[in-house]
Amino acid sequence: MKLIYSSLVILFIGNNLLAQSNLNNQKIDGYKGIWFTLGQFSEYGDKYSGGLGTYTAKHRPLAIYVSEVKKTFFVYGGTTGPNEKHLMCMISYFDHKTNKVPKPTVVYDKLGVDDPHDDPSLAIDQDGYLWVFVSGRGRARPGFKYRSDRPYDIESFSQVTEEEMTYPQPLWDREMGFFHFFTKYTGVRELYYETSKDGINWTEDVKLAGIIEAGATRSGHYQVSGKHGELICTFFNRHPDGNVDKRTDLYYAQTTDYGKTWTNRSGEKLNLPMTNVDCGARVIDYAAKEKNVYLKDLNFDINGNPVCLYITSGGHEPGPENDPREWRVTYVDGNAWQTRIICTSDHNYDMGSLYIQGTRWMVMGPTKEGPQKYQTGGEIAIWASSDSGKTWKKQKMVTHKSVNNHTYVRRPVNAKNPFFAFWADGNPVEFSKSFLYFSDSKGKKFYQLPYEMDSDFAKPKRMK
Repeated sequence: MKLIYSSLVILFIGNNLLAQSNLNNQKIDGYKGIWFTLGQFSEYGDKYSGGLGTYTAKHRPLAIYVSEVKKTFFVYGGTTGPNEKHLMCMISYFDHKTNKVPKPTVVYDKLGVDDPHDDPSLAIDQDGYLWVFVSGRGRARPGFKYRSDRPYDIESFSQVTEEEMTYPQPLWDREMGFFHFFTKYTGVRELYYETSKDGINWTEDVKLAGIIEAGATRSGHYQVSGKHGELICTFFNRHPDGNVDKRTDLYYAQTTDYGKTWTNRSGEKLNLPMTNVDCGARVIDYAAKEKNVYLKDLNFDINGNPVCLYITSGGHEPGPENDPREWRVTYVDGNAWQTRIICTSDHNYDMGSLYIQGTRWMVMGPTKEGPQKYQTGGEIAIWASSDSGKTWKKQKMVTHKSVNNHTYVRRPVNAKNPFFAFWADGNPVEFSKSFLYFSDSKGKKFYQLPYEMDSDFAKPKRMK
């Protein structure tokens, strides 16, 4: 059920009920990213940690360029100061006319939460209203939908729904409205979607995938989704025995009628929910290859065919034992799926984005080891292909000699220079400040958003 929810936050601390006001619709005096550690340590450190303001790959999109107002609106997981881990779901914009940013706005104050799994994602409707989808975390914390009170305006937001919703992935269509992929925790992570013409009235949740293995053991899934014209599609993986540390396989499903029917790429019908390991949607059996699969991005080639960016590795623990960690693209070439290796990096949670302009494909991500080796993130590089993904070469280093690792490089919708990629940094080994950055498409210039602001607007600092 989707409910309007009060702005009064109720916290349970021990056996006491505590009411607290929050910072919703308040300004923060600068761009302070959230720092986080999962706390699952092995010989080479935590499974993932560091500056995770643009986490996860399953929160998408985080930024959208709007030509009508010449602004790139973006959301991220922020906090209140350099010594804080208190998560707030933030929104702001980069003004391409003035090259300035305003003080960011708190859309939702996650009182008592420090977990960037609750980071937001973003949609913008045809009237210019900004929709912020605040992720929950399983059934322990609900998710929320917020809408701006005025078009193209970040000053104030009103809550529309409260619901069970993790990893929000909203898509917008001018004729049909919202299509929203998301996840529910039902003991495992299962995939759902919902639709809405106006963002206020939503359909019932439809279960897309919840694979059941031999012996009635349930799997789970992560996904990346996208839209090209009437085509809406998702790539997803499988978690054998419900274990996310064994995530493997690559699946694909698509719809051209806003979710009424689903097929694989060959047009064969898929029955929902998909429950069989061999349901007709599987593209690659990575389980047979003993490979983990970490999904990063989905984009479309010049002909509107889907392309998936992901990393494969030998296992979930960081360190050289699970090398090679190979960045791959899987795409349609003619009537067949093809897979190519782009490069390698040193961590499963090195996350980058895939850009496609004609036959030129580009990946921007932390593919080179950073100052904290075998930890989340690293130094950001650009890899390019001039033959639609068949062969790849490193084109340029965007960052180098950094103090901390750079993480989770995100691609804005309709990306426009100089705000062509958006990411955070942080020290994965110990608690640190986390700065936020953006870069142009060639990696020649990148900028740091102001960590402290004493005026309403400021120009980001050029780093190179």
